[in-house]
Amino acid sequence: MPSSELPEVARVARDLIRFDTTNFGEGRAHGEREAAEYVGAYLEALGLRPEYYEPIPRRTNLSVRVPGRNRDKPALVLHGHLDVVPAVADDWSVDPFGGVIRDGMLWGRGAVDMKDMDAMILTSVAELLRAGEQPERDLILTFFADEENGGVEGSQLVVRDRPHWFDGATEAISEVGGYSIPVGEQRAYLLQVGEKALVWLRLRARGTAGHGSRFHPDNAVTRLAEAVAALGRSVWPLELTATTRQTVDGLAALCGVDPADPDAVADATGAASGFLRSTFRTTTNPTGLVAGYKHNVIPDAAVATIDVRTLPGQEERVLAEIQRIVGDDIEVEISHRDIGLEVPFHGELVEAMVGALERHDPGVPVLPYLMGGGTDNKALAELGIAGYGFAPLRLPTDLDFTGMFHGVDERVPIDALVFGQRVLTDLIRTY
Repeated sequence: MPSSELPEVARVARDLIRFDTTNFGEGRAHGEREAAEYVGAYLEALGLRPEYYEPIPRRTNLSVRVPGRNRDKPALVLHGHLDVVPAVADDWSVDPFGGVIRDGMLWGRGAVDMKDMDAMILTSVAELLRAGEQPERDLILTFFADEENGGVEGSQLVVRDRPHWFDGATEAISEVGGYSIPVGEQRAYLLQVGEKALVWLRLRARGTAGHGSRFHPDNAVTRLAEAVAALGRSVWPLELTATTRQTVDGLAALCGVDPADPDAVADATGAASGFLRSTFRTTTNPTGLVAGYKHNVIPDAAVATIDVRTLPGQEERVLAEIQRIVGDDIEVEISHRDIGLEVPFHGELVEAMVGALERHDPGVPVLPYLMGGGTDNKALAELGIAGYGFAPLRLPTDLDFTGMFHGVDERVPIDALVFGQRVLTDLIRTY
């Protein structure tokens, strides 16, 4: 499709993908500055004056307030992040930072997480302002750095140092919600009203250094490997929260599966099942191993990284159980930790989001769900702002959308972007 024929929302998303904003974590990142400047220039062309905040070189955040018609209503935050996780180009069928248009889809790192939503936010506001309209209430558009590292160099610093950006706001909308999934032969939308807590751990085993040829039972690598295997193979019990109980009951009613078996209910959603199953229990996934420096030297220490996601409020209990699983001779160190969230699936904003989807896709149910990952809504929660995931996308049933998050060949249908931009424009015009 020629560039001139692309809908604006797809052009903006494509442009953002072409900025390599890779975030490797722990302070190693290409930085968001150029992408933030692109967003700032777009907003300035609409007559707005964004404010930038770069507390760490190249880790750029920006925000702007769009005046609404009714200044008595609390402001609404629309926020996104500009960084992306790494992409190994050799694993992809396209250049992950090429912004390729193919098969009716936009391909590239960030197409789903979350430069698609960044583009929907920008073009929805643009549609109103170019028509001489205003949103119903003040909108606070904010674009963060470092979300893929827990917001340590992004939203956490913004909330600490620029809290006035969010004066008057009580609610926020961001990524990973509002998208459709297949449920048997039907379709449903998942609206994100909660997030699991995140705890990133390092497991450290210590032993005695020595020559690789020795009889050497005090081997740190062996000790660590046993601990990692034990934790990685642990199956955590299924536990439903208020939100996931609603999710299971709603899905079960649609597909005719017994809600007493939540995993079976999740299976009825096809490719989305793995994503949903992770919301029913704690997960503890090993993600990295570091040990040794030469083939014939036994190291005196070995380290593993573990991505732990607990149900809200269960962090301490889970940490104690992890120590039991790996054993007392393994050191457990917390490298990053944040909170879990659940907000009600009711109220005026929820009704407005459900109503906007109903107007554009009539008769399709909208269900709440608890996300297995996390967003910058956690940082905003420190300011008393209730955060929801609402990046509305009507998706084909054969697309493994949830597998696109941090996956290879990440892509989003162009017509889904257009749908999402229309729904979001409708929401901000009326809510």
